[in-house]
Amino acid sequence: MSRARHVLVPFGTRPEVVKLAPVVTALTAAGHRVDVVDTGQHTDPDLSTRLQETLGLAPTCRFSLPTDDPAARYGALHADAARAVARFRPDLVLALGDTNTVPAYALAARGAGVPFAHLEAGLRSLNPRSVEEVNRRVAAAVAALHLAPTRRAAAFLAAEGVPAERVFVVGNPVVDTLVARGVRPVPVAQRRGVLVTAHRPTNVDDPVRLERLVGVVRALADDVGPVTFPVHPRTAARLAATGLDAELEHPAITLTGPVGYDSLLASLASARLAVTDSGGIQEEAAFLGVPVVVLRGSTPRWEGVEAGTTTLAGLADDSAADAVLAAAARHTSAEGQARATALPCPYGDGTTGPQVAALFADAATDALLTITEPDFTDGRLPW
Repeated sequence: MSRARHVLVPFGTRPEVVKLAPVVTALTAAGHRVDVVDTGQHTDPDLSTRLQETLGLAPTCRFSLPTDDPAARYGALHADAARAVARFRPDLVLALGDTNTVPAYALAARGAGVPFAHLEAGLRSLNPRSVEEVNRRVAAAVAALHLAPTRRAAAFLAAEGVPAERVFVVGNPVVDTLVARGVRPVPVAQRRGVLVTAHRPTNVDDPVRLERLVGVVRALADDVGPVTFPVHPRTAARLAATGLDAELEHPAITLTGPVGYDSLLASLASARLAVTDSGGIQEEAAFLGVPVVVLRGSTPRWEGVEAGTTTLAGLADDSAADAVLAAAARHTSAEGQARATALPCPYGDGTTGPQVAALFADAATDALLTITEPDFTDGRLPW
């Protein structure tokens, strides 16, 4: 017997739109009732409404967050989450990833006695200073269903004591989006240059690391090839405030604002290398066979590091440019390009949405979604 469930799906950022659009489509196609909430984390149209229109993700409601006070913004996000759960009264809340939207809706669901499912579960950077890592662990503590993208992610959950019957390896839905849009790798002979993206506060809010980032971009332009750099609004503001934007005036550096998703994918597919602090680009690059240098000291996506197609090279010290250039030389060599193009994508086969929809429809899932209180009044101990 199958179930048609009422699912509340919140999202707040560009990556969540990209990854949740095919899941919402699959849930709806399977007969589930879906309400979608735009939590308001991203307000730039290129990162929010335009992308939603491109990918066909239509919110049932939108919230607006305060723009100036981080504390007020965080508090409003949690208050809105409680209001959304109370308004829609879903059978299940499904959130993806590690933005502040995730713990807000996980805790709101638990507070209302509604089961919570975490998509992209089990990613671990092992960085205690990472807000995203904290958000992932909050989600893991609350989730009734852990929808892991890979076996590596599932292994992290097992090591943390999550019961195996609650973990399902379903792939990452970014691959669903790439397959649905007909994205294909570009032959190595037709690739050129480097795509750079950077937006994480640890890199762009620190003036010293921001200066190192600019040095990395200039070094890539001088030594590797032309650089395309779609500048995130946050990064653009920091570059302007420090005057470092002038240092990026270089004949081999093309700066743009945020670009449409299809344009970004085209730039990535046609590059010989991606240099980024984005998690999503690591996954998209793996699908496209493009090697990656990650501007961080760790990553929650270890599959590329393990395969040798991803190199970690953070901005924590003055040797950043040298480390990035050394990695770039390896990855843009004939051997490095061949390795990246030959390996299958480790993040799924494009069927994550249907797998999630089938899991939710399965009557056997009822038991996993039931929140019950333990009873140790008979003297038993929980070990």
